[in-house]
Amino acid sequence: MSENEKNNDLINNTDTKQESHQDEYEDICYICRRPESVAGKMVKIPNNICICHDCMQKTFDGMNASGFGMNDMMNMGGMPNIGMINLSDMQGFMPNNQKLKKKKPKEEKKPVLDIKSIPAPHKIKAKLDDYVVGQDYAKKVISVAVYNHYKRVATDTMDDIEIEKSNMLMIGPTGCGKTYLVKTLARLLDVPLAITDATSLTEAGYIGDDIESVVSKLLAAADNDVEKAEHGIIFIDEIDKIAKKKNTNQRDVSGESVQQGMLKLLEGAEVEVPVGASSKNAMVPMTMVNTKNILFICGGAFPGLEEIIKERLNKEASIGFKADLKDKYDKEENLINQVTVEDIKKFGMIPEFIGRLPIIFTLDALTEDMLVRILAEPKNAIIKQYQKLLALDEVKLDFEDAALHAIAKKAKEKKVGARALRAIIEEFMLDIMYEIPKDDNIGSVLITEDYIEKKGGPVIMMRGCPELEQKA
Repeated sequence: MSENEKNNDLINNTDTKQESHQDEYEDICYICRRPESVAGKMVKIPNNICICHDCMQKTFDGMNASGFGMNDMMNMGGMPNIGMINLSDMQGFMPNNQKLKKKKPKEEKKPVLDIKSIPAPHKIKAKLDDYVVGQDYAKKVISVAVYNHYKRVATDTMDDIEIEKSNMLMIGPTGCGKTYLVKTLARLLDVPLAITDATSLTEAGYIGDDIESVVSKLLAAADNDVEKAEHGIIFIDEIDKIAKKKNTNQRDVSGESVQQGMLKLLEGAEVEVPVGASSKNAMVPMTMVNTKNILFICGGAFPGLEEIIKERLNKEASIGFKADLKDKYDKEENLINQVTVEDIKKFGMIPEFIGRLPIIFTLDALTEDMLVRILAEPKNAIIKQYQKLLALDEVKLDFEDAALHAIAKKAKEKKVGARALRAIIEEFMLDIMYEIPKDDNIGSVLITEDYIEKKGGPVIMMRGCPELEQKA
């Protein structure tokens, strides 16, 4: 490329940049300071000065009234109403001073949620039934609350009636499916979900996560899209761990003070959170997130709450001739279903905190029959997972009904809910999964009740010889 061509390209690029720069800005009248969008088309005079038609007309009218002619005006070097100044001195800064950035045309906002696309409560519950066994009441409450919440978000600007948030508090024994229920729900609805633990939260200024960190986790789950995050769900697990500590003389930095800090968060407030990080520091950009439309679900096992309920019920029924026996409620498994706000308050949750969680419901303790169903019925049941693992080795795995009941009985004794099932199965499947890859002739394995009870072994059948059975 020749030198002339390079110079021409450079001039063209400069012209293009200047044009795009001019498109971005609009002229301002030097006299009345109105922009072009308000005053109309500008008249440009020497030294890059712009004057609107109104001011130009007023100038001519003033000239005629004072007896000035056009030639006199030009000889004076400018307009009489502008003043006797040297316009050439202003050449350097006048154009920028007279430019105003054009306002971008407002884009039509598309709604984040379409009310017609929100599944009805019965459809949400039907989907949950595929993955979660039992807990029908809890599934019904969650389905209705979530449906109402997203209707509220979708119709937020429709009229003057403002619908309140339906934050939830779920109470249930350990291993009954609280976290699993919320995880499944978020997967089915395809909305941003942040699951966080209340155990790590402390009062601002102390070691640990501060209260705003729960919102920053939701922002991360929404790929740092603030608008998407503002319509998400936050599940705070182990909420019972921030109850007021009893008989303590030291400062309670992870108890009542955390509850107090969460009050505005639950109700709805503008919160400043770090983008792409879990903690605030000078190197991390911050953004504002409004929690007004974020649904909060709090869950906890509340150990010791049964004793508070039992104490209240005994007090109510232990006066007079028809008084109940004090041990009447000792063997009642789902005593937690009779919980009241007063019981939760006595446990250590402050009234203002409970008041911001209007929907309080409980989950049932798992019975032996429910544990058997959990083993076999859900789409991703534990037994189906092991059958899939062995199918990859081309081995069929089956369980006797009596074996399933034996597993459920053992899990029930451990008193940790459905979490015990995996530990029990892992224990007796260890030898089978170790030995099977050694022998390519094994075709199927049947887990018996005797094997679970450690009185015998599984029934193993070889390939191509269905009549040949041998006990391992």
